[in-house]
Amino acid sequence: MSTSLQRQALESLAPVAGLLYELGTLFTNAGHEIALVGGPVRDAFLGRTSALADLDFTTSAEPTQIKHLLGGWAENTWDTGIAFGTISASKDDRQIEITTYRSENYNPDSRKPDVEFGSELAADLGRRDFTVNAMALTLPTLEFVDLFEGLKDLENKILRTPFTPTQSFSDDPLRMLRAARFSSQLQFSIAADVLDAMREMASRLDIVSAERIREELIKILMSNHPRVGLTVMVETGLAQYVLPELPLLQLEEDEHHHHKDVYEHTLKVLEQAIDLETGHEPQLPGDLILRMAALLHDIGKPKTRKIESDGRVSFHHHEAVGARMTKKRMKSLRFSNEQIDDVSQLVELHLRFHGYGTGEWSDSAVRRYVRDAGPLLSRLHKLTRADSTTRNKRRAEALQKAYDGLEQRIADLQEQEELDSIRPDLNGAQIMEILGIGPGREVGEAYKFLLELRLDQGPLAPQLAQEQLLRWWSERG
Repeated sequence: MSTSLQRQALESLAPVAGLLYELGTLFTNAGHEIALVGGPVRDAFLGRTSALADLDFTTSAEPTQIKHLLGGWAENTWDTGIAFGTISASKDDRQIEITTYRSENYNPDSRKPDVEFGSELAADLGRRDFTVNAMALTLPTLEFVDLFEGLKDLENKILRTPFTPTQSFSDDPLRMLRAARFSSQLQFSIAADVLDAMREMASRLDIVSAERIREELIKILMSNHPRVGLTVMVETGLAQYVLPELPLLQLEEDEHHHHKDVYEHTLKVLEQAIDLETGHEPQLPGDLILRMAALLHDIGKPKTRKIESDGRVSFHHHEAVGARMTKKRMKSLRFSNEQIDDVSQLVELHLRFHGYGTGEWSDSAVRRYVRDAGPLLSRLHKLTRADSTTRNKRRAEALQKAYDGLEQRIADLQEQEELDSIRPDLNGAQIMEILGIGPGREVGEAYKFLLELRLDQGPLAPQLAQEQLLRWWSERG
């Protein structure tokens, strides 16, 4: 083992050294083997101490024995994963998962893996996805176990499977997406034979549940380098079974002729949106809604592509078409209704700024912009700015300056009119009293009229609002 890597691992594990010794002693005194495995071991050698908040262990003890042993040691325990051999616990503000040695694989047509418990650490490590995740530290001695040269692959920054990639991906097809995810998270390359198997077996993702696929996609998007994983997905054909709209963007030239295709533009917008995540309030470590909107903002272009009489390519109304496509795709991946609504709304609104023209928006247009964005306004600011990928420096500066102007207009009007809570100048009770009517459809229509009036003209004095309402009522007949 490399001395520097060994030192790195020991330093990384120092904060949990006491916990590892206690847990190891607890299990070995009861006659069981236990080892720290998977991501925590890999990350210890990489110096990624933040990943040690969640610790994964494997053991010769069976689930009921694990639960019994943890009962007097852990602060809390959960057995929701007991059918898969896993007992979860919390200790010293860390989440712990302990799983009985096992092997698992998919039947050809099954969405759920078959699980069989084993009795040896070697067999358990052999069933893991990649060699860098198939290393272990036995407890309490911290003896290093590396049966598949995972440490060598870690040093070379490459993803290989313990046995053949075909066997690994047959056991669990989701591992193909995990390869894309780890390439994003760790900046590791993927071995040629692994990539070949991913291309040949991409269709096997069909048997994996939408929920598991969604979680891997989220992890790719929320990594520091999502472009890497997304590129792997597209080049291996995995994207066809996750986000088929993404590779289709390669076929379309964007209307500004500044990029080879809309696909490259999309990846650039995603990267620029990530750069803006902490540039405005609220400051977040990573914004899934913004990243999803950046990734999907132009997926309506292939369906709306048209060659105009002058030979230019146009994509009229692609934002509306894209919003509908976004809803459909996110629904199929089992995102929450709130997430679907937020992302699709951002997709639909992402071109609104380009109606800004020379920069002379009316107060009415600014109010409607704020009203339509609602609580997504901050994200819309970031998405709109990120969507400027022109290489023309003067044009890029002009676009950013124009948006600076719009944001200032919004800020000024918000200070004057409380734009965040735009309402008509008369409420429902006042409408009914003035018009002499009871609850019903007419009240809603009057409320809508007054809201449009408020957006057009700004706040009105109660007397003027009443006069306008009575005039509308009279003309309505």
